[in-house]
Amino acid sequence: MTTTSPSTLQRVLNKVEIWGNKLPDPAALFILLLVIVWGLSWALSGIDFNVVDPRSGQALEINNQLSGEAITSFFSSMVTNFSHFHPVGVVLVAMLGIGVAEYSGFINAGLRALMAVTAKWLLTPMIIMVGIVSHSAVDAGYVLVIPLGGVIFYAAGRHPLAGIAAAFAGVSGGFSANFVPSALDPMLQGISQAGAQLLDPNIALNPLNNYYFTAISSILITALGWFITDKIVEPKLQNNKLDGDLTDLPKMDALNNKERKALNFALISIAAGIAILFVTASFESSPWRGDDGSLTAFSAPLMKSIVPLIFFLFLIPGLVYGYMIGSIRSSKQFVEGMSKAMSGMGYYLVIMFFIAQFIYAFGQSNLGILLAVKGAEFLKAMALPGGVTIAGIIVLTGFINLFVGSASAKWALLAPIFLPMLMQLGISPDLAQAAYRIGDSSTNIITPLMPYFPLVVVFCQRYVTSAGIGTLTAMMLPYSITFLVSWTIFLLLYWTLGIPLGVQASYEYIAP
Repeated sequence: MTTTSPSTLQRVLNKVEIWGNKLPDPAALFILLLVIVWGLSWALSGIDFNVVDPRSGQALEINNQLSGEAITSFFSSMVTNFSHFHPVGVVLVAMLGIGVAEYSGFINAGLRALMAVTAKWLLTPMIIMVGIVSHSAVDAGYVLVIPLGGVIFYAAGRHPLAGIAAAFAGVSGGFSANFVPSALDPMLQGISQAGAQLLDPNIALNPLNNYYFTAISSILITALGWFITDKIVEPKLQNNKLDGDLTDLPKMDALNNKERKALNFALISIAAGIAILFVTASFESSPWRGDDGSLTAFSAPLMKSIVPLIFFLFLIPGLVYGYMIGSIRSSKQFVEGMSKAMSGMGYYLVIMFFIAQFIYAFGQSNLGILLAVKGAEFLKAMALPGGVTIAGIIVLTGFINLFVGSASAKWALLAPIFLPMLMQLGISPDLAQAAYRIGDSSTNIITPLMPYFPLVVVFCQRYVTSAGIGTLTAMMLPYSITFLVSWTIFLLLYWTLGIPLGVQASYEYIAP
């Protein structure tokens, strides 16, 4: 038997994994970052950076987080920083319903039925595409699609970490690629319009001004992710031996008649639930709609209820399947399913506590705003040609994304600087927003500062107990670099060919 030496790329990724796993535990890493923020805020406070805060129009100041007022504010808000930290509630509530569905055997049976009708070679693009579409359900993809990616690959006899990587690439790396319009579209459009109106008060942008581009980008991201998973990531993962507790994961045996009947009734319960939701949301006066009648606005009750809806859409079929198959016949078993799901969340909660404190201090210090504004001013001062400037916006956004994760927060900082500048160069806000979305998506998957990154590490540790930050970063680095470069080239080519970006969108801005 001959053995092949690892390629140069695999050797580089192996080094990234080794170095990355030598970093402190994620919880300790965020403690260290918190201390660094405190120190930097103290050292930089009182310095005049000659920067205007785009949020207030006032001079930007770094707030000393070691001052008496800041320290007392930090201690008094420590509990609420954690309890109100959005990813905590999202994960725990969704996991309660998923836990019952998993405990009853519903997820196991569903995956076995899916594997029976899906060719193994199509699993990768299927998972990536599902991850992309999951954006319509806000953060649901992180707690639902990513762990199922690992389970599906394991059930198919493939390395489960490759399934997690493919799902993570679709959910987070392709965050701005989607066949289905989502709440992200009107949110970014609103920020873009406000930024553009600083120069042209009468300009109006369509909420779907990037829809055609993001829809076609879904095909690009799926194809790139498919190639990277099968040709780069999965071969490299053969050195990562499975040593986790795999006793509860599904096998590939066919469903028996009783299981098939129970699965059918469980799926019918899901269809009934979705039908009820569709009917109740369809009429104009539906309580699911926001004040403006929209179902997809962030303020609409439907969008605020995505996670509870996921909870029920797993809980109910889980109970139906469990009752029919006999795995759940008492309230004790029902609660045990939830408890079992929560028992694996302890490590995640510890990490989330320290992430919440770091994000609070980082936000209060204004360090992230200073980084974003200074980077934008540097790009503006270079006065590069249009195509190079667009590429520069993508790269700068991708870099800032390593430190400031929120898509809306970053764009709120950058849009008032970028858009008036680009409009004076004849570049439309629609094109600038598309460029921003590429940079914002591509580096999501390689920054431990992204709140869901530690959760994905926890998912990996289910299969490989030694998996850490380095393991996940090494897995996702090929996706991130490839997405950033290829997606940028794709946008520039798209622009050159003049293919419409979206509804009522343009590439050029012509001053009135």
